[in-house]
Amino acid sequence: MTDRTVQTVAAPREGESAPPSFAALRHRGFRIYFFTTAAAMMADNIEHVISYWVLFEKFKSPALAGFAVLSHWLPFLFFSVYFGAMADRFDSRRIIQIAMAMFMVVSFLWAVLLYTDTIEVWHACLLLVVHGLAGVLWAPASQVLIHDIVGRENLVSAVRLNATGRQLGVFLGPGVGGVLMLLIGPEAGLIANVLIYVPLVWWLWRAPYGQATRRQERGTARPGGLTDSVRTLREVAGNRTIISMIVLAGVTSLFVGNAFLAQMPEYAHDLGTEKADFSYAVLLGANAAGAFIGGMILESRGLLRSTPQTAIVLALLWCVSITGFAATESYPVAVSLMFVAGFLSLAYSSMAQALVQLESPAHLRGRLIGLFQMSNNGLRAFSGITVGLLGSLIGIHWSLALSALLLVAITAVLLAFSMRSA
Repeated sequence: MTDRTVQTVAAPREGESAPPSFAALRHRGFRIYFFTTAAAMMADNIEHVISYWVLFEKFKSPALAGFAVLSHWLPFLFFSVYFGAMADRFDSRRIIQIAMAMFMVVSFLWAVLLYTDTIEVWHACLLLVVHGLAGVLWAPASQVLIHDIVGRENLVSAVRLNATGRQLGVFLGPGVGGVLMLLIGPEAGLIANVLIYVPLVWWLWRAPYGQATRRQERGTARPGGLTDSVRTLREVAGNRTIISMIVLAGVTSLFVGNAFLAQMPEYAHDLGTEKADFSYAVLLGANAAGAFIGGMILESRGLLRSTPQTAIVLALLWCVSITGFAATESYPVAVSLMFVAGFLSLAYSSMAQALVQLESPAHLRGRLIGLFQMSNNGLRAFSGITVGLLGSLIGIHWSLALSALLLVAITAVLLAFSMRSA
């Protein structure tokens, strides 16, 4: 399949009507999955808020905080393709249920260890690793499932709305987690958090989707792994859309990713506001709000053709907004740029994800989704080097600005590569 085919599938031909607003939500199954997934993502972030706070209070260990970040992203690097292959071989509904069960067990064990005051560092490390594995198990299966629910015609809308719903969970999670800690305490808050996963798990038992709906399109199953990753890339090496979107996800994650979020307290302090803790929360909230509101606007207006070139241009604009954020000394400008960055990040990443899925052969869909997740999420573990470690040497403003400018140059080359087949 060529890039031109994607453009006619993903966007209306000239003279045709634009796809309806919120097209994927016209599917009853996707409406249920959208809201239950947003709730599950909120629960994921509630656990982060409570567990990270307790770890800080209990151990005050920067090394443990660093391990928490690595344990979240490195599983995407090492296991995304393997779990993507599992989504090709097994029922994606059951895989998601297993991931949700892992999240629930982790929250419950946090609560037990905190209530009995028996938590030790190795307990925390083990729970953080299991939580990270649950996240990477969930990601490819989730994308395969929404493809089964809405089909090709509304896939772009479904991927964007799914990403928007997850951003809603990210946005609400810290606030709900903080309220739970204040009202009922961290232990009871974590127990309550377990219940938030239940609606998604319950619906998936009888949802009429998954492996049974696509048996005729499945090819010969084979296990995932490094060798399988190379073989899969060779099979799609002639498809510039897939290759360029996986590379786009990889370079943006490697050079910038979301490493600047971990440095946000220092940015808030440097911007000279009187209450750095409040300013920090506003900057984080602006980024999440930009992503959520951006997704809503794009869906309601039917804006932006889903093409590789559009995704890359949006990524270029995201780089510019990140560079401006690193350079500004004005707090209102910084908040505005964080909002814009959230909007652009949601737009280009969801578009890239959808294009990979549209172009993927049915028997390789899970593996290619896994490759995209590995590139988009796994490489974020190393953005701490390009932004964080370099920032300790030259300052976080310079390190972020230089990383973003280097990414502009690389992304421009990728745009030229993509346009050769347009």
